[in-house]
Amino acid sequence: MEQLKVESKEVLKVENLSKKYSKKADYAVHNMSFSCFEGEIVGLLGHNGAGKSTTLKCIEGMIPFEQGVISICGHDIKSAPLAAKAEMGFVTDNHAVFVKMTGIEYLTFMADVYKVPSKVRKERVEMLEGVFKLGDAVGNLISSYSHGMRQKICMMGSLIHMPKLWILDEPMTGLDPRTMRAVQDFMHGYVESGNCIIFSSHALGVVSKLCDRVVLIRKGKQIFSLDVKEMMRNNPNFDFEEYFLLSENEGMGEYR
Repeated sequence: MEQLKVESKEVLKVENLSKKYSKKADYAVHNMSFSCFEGEIVGLLGHNGAGKSTTLKCIEGMIPFEQGVISICGHDIKSAPLAAKAEMGFVTDNHAVFVKMTGIEYLTFMADVYKVPSKVRKERVEMLEGVFKLGDAVGNLISSYSHGMRQKICMMGSLIHMPKLWILDEPMTGLDPRTMRAVQDFMHGYVESGNCIIFSSHALGVVSKLCDRVVLIRKGKQIFSLDVKEMMRNNPNFDFEEYFLLSENEGMGEYR
């Protein structure tokens, strides 16, 4: 993975990120630092309340943070928010969409927001439909969608501009097995074309299959960053799930 970092361009840089939700509260995230590069899928792991969603929302610019620097493709999220956000797509954990729009109206709206040229919109929608398979439901009101269908339309909207950085908070929640597999295959292809993905998840099996690297967070603090692919290359019997559970139960520090 060190070779990847030398040759590939840094897409996301997080330096000393700290966030509190009130002055008297404990830090939701404290002193978080990591980078993500072209061609990488990076997973954020941790128990409920560890700080995963807070970290992702700070990266996306949804919430302010007290300390630290976040840049996307060299654009600072605080000083150049529009330039930074133009390089990213974000799928929230609550799948927030405009439910009074139809699916296709929502995709058109997102294409307008990101200034996607009219001549490429149709082919983008067709490509995304090939992955997510909404079918005729794309013409229905989103208010009529199931939980899983809302997740699909959120993903489609976040990808309409083909962002350099794709950010997902618990992306597989609510997806049926066929769509889950299609999304995983799409994620691999997406980073192979020079993009970068960061996502949070509790599904350790999915993380071990998808991620090049994982960052473990506990109580708002970064515990370690693990190069999953390198570990598996060096030790074919490496059990990622067992390693993660041991690190949570025993408070393991940086892997050596």
